[in-house]
Amino acid sequence: MGSKVEVRTENAPTPVARFSQGVRKGNLLQVAGQVAFHPETGEVVGTTVAEQTAQAMRNVIAVLEAGGASLADVVMLRVYLTDTAHFGEMNDAYGEFMTEGPFSARTTVYVGLPAGLLVESDALPVVD
Repeated sequence: MGSKVEVRTENAPTPVARFSQGVRKGNLLQVAGQVAFHPETGEVVGTTVAEQTAQAMRNVIAVLEAGGASLADVVMLRVYLTDTAHFGEMNDAYGEFMTEGPFSARTTVYVGLPAGLLVESDALPVVD
């Protein structure tokens, strides 16, 4: 299955703790949870769930691409929200990125996130 390899890109935020943006082993790539931080400034992008969902997805896509994958390779995507009332707005913004099927499986979980953050997403693609 090969060695575990860190996936890193300047097109996604640098982690503030000791973890990788992504890790690939063989044909599996795990993208770490991505929030709405701008990759260059580290600032939160947007105050709405839609804006933050879009930035989190852009960050996920950047790590996918750095690992040799795309959204088409994702078999599982998880979304973490801070409020159940945000589901519809998140779902609409998420749908802007999911344009061709078959679509990945998805789980939405409600959690606490640091102040100002409303959404986080991670992804698990399988790359041929």
